[in-house]
Amino acid sequence: MPHVVVKAWPGKTEEQKRRLAEAITRDVMQILGYDEESVSVGFEEIPSDRWKQEVYLPDIEERSQTI
Repeated sequence: MPHVVVKAWPGKTEEQKRRLAEAITRDVMQILGYDEESVSVGFEEIPSDRWKQEVYLPDIEERSQTI
């Protein structure tokens, strides 16, 4: 805990994903005070033609109060 999910279009390299996960983990540790073992980062690749239905509407529009 905490678990951070990054949703992005396909095409990012494993190196890019690794570097982003490391940066997110570092910031969560520093800002929220968790140990590295407590932080997890996941990636979901969502094609652009499904972005609105699978990400924008349910995760952004419907949860705008928590963003």
